[in-house]
Amino acid sequence: LTQPPPWGINTNIRLTLPVVCFVWQIAMIILFGVFIRYDEESDTHWVETKAHDNITSDIENDFYFRYPSFQDVHVMIFVGFGFLMTFLKRYSFGAVGFNFLIASFGLQWALLMQGWFHSLDPQTGKIFIGVESLINADFCVAGCLIAYGAVLGKVSPVQLLVMTLFGVTLFAVEEYIILNLLHARDAGGSMVIHTFGGYYGLTISWVLYRPNLHQSKRMQGSVYHSDIFAMIGTLFLWMFWPSFNSAITDHGDGQHRAVINTYLCLASTVLTTVAISSLSQKTGKLDMVHIQNSTLAGGVALGTAAEFMISPYGALIVGFFCGIISTMGYIFISPFLEKTLKIQDTCGIHNLHAMPGVIGGIVGAITAAAASESVYGKQGLINTFDFTGDFKDRTVLTQGGYQAAGMCVSIVFGVVGGAIVGSILKLPIWGDPADENCFDDEVYWEVSEPESIPPILEYNNHMIHKQQDL
Repeated sequence: LTQPPPWGINTNIRLTLPVVCFVWQIAMIILFGVFIRYDEESDTHWVETKAHDNITSDIENDFYFRYPSFQDVHVMIFVGFGFLMTFLKRYSFGAVGFNFLIASFGLQWALLMQGWFHSLDPQTGKIFIGVESLINADFCVAGCLIAYGAVLGKVSPVQLLVMTLFGVTLFAVEEYIILNLLHARDAGGSMVIHTFGGYYGLTISWVLYRPNLHQSKRMQGSVYHSDIFAMIGTLFLWMFWPSFNSAITDHGDGQHRAVINTYLCLASTVLTTVAISSLSQKTGKLDMVHIQNSTLAGGVALGTAAEFMISPYGALIVGFFCGIISTMGYIFISPFLEKTLKIQDTCGIHNLHAMPGVIGGIVGAITAAAASESVYGKQGLINTFDFTGDFKDRTVLTQGGYQAAGMCVSIVFGVVGGAIVGSILKLPIWGDPADENCFDDEVYWEVSEPESIPPILEYNNHMIHKQQDL
């Protein structure tokens, strides 16, 4: 088969992966030198800050509150997302390796973009970063990794970098609108991360539709060991999702409650997914696709309301319905999307991220609108929904409305942004694989052939018996 040039196509401007990476990294060095500085808790002046603010112990440094959660989120980004996408029989290098590339590329740009919108000091013109900035950068990158799932195996690494560049930019803008202007609460990112990332990736996949993708059909399936590797990603994501949803919530009760709610919701989702998966098969057997993906949907859906007083049984209810909806999505909706709407969603991100993200936005809006002083307490309402400053007079009903508006903003940014970026990625300059070469690592990676090891006859029981008979 004729393969495309591995790192771009010869045009007036040759776009190659090495050139893009080198130029981008030099640009980051310059921009970081101009804008990025340590915040007061990571600067050597922390000693003076402690004395000025009468802080008696280093344990009050935000590092000790946030770093455990940051570590968990970081594992999710680089291990969880990467291995979740290794289910394809010949695209494990691309799944883990390009996931690594996208995340490292995107988190640098995210620190700048989020810094310009959220923490730019107007007096000095500098961005001051600490451990919470690193968590938020990982959150930003997560949206792009979700989008990658929709185009997995069908695009070049340069296209992925372009998609991440625009994705991080769009993410920072929609995050600012939802969290700062609308003042919606979305600690675990059901709206800001999952809904945006899901519809961003789906729209790009729709624009990049390949009518002849069936030529790579032989490579689209999984094999036994590839599903095992993907399940490793599932388990890492599942175990650390309580940290993901609680990482940037308020210290104390908010963070504590978010962990409990997510923990229970995820457990409920597993049981429901297993039940629906078994019922959907005539033989009653389980489908590994459902177990790898739908078991995580509860964590997505509870992201917005994780810190709210949704109650433990409420978390179980959310997980129950997410298990049903996500699993049914893989059975019925994904085939419909490809056949009717021409959306080739490789990883099924519509069922794991987009739909559960919308559910999370709806749950968050209803829970916020139903909040009462008798349940939260007066100060509890203020702390949970941050009813201070310009928002001190906001009511819970109004907050519920703004939560719903935030969900709409994330969908609009995902769909419109995806359409624009997809059109850019459709230009014939990016070195994307041919239809017959999709889902194959050999297009972009040096792949060694597996060694053929002949069987050792002495260890074969049948051969032993034959020798004894002789």
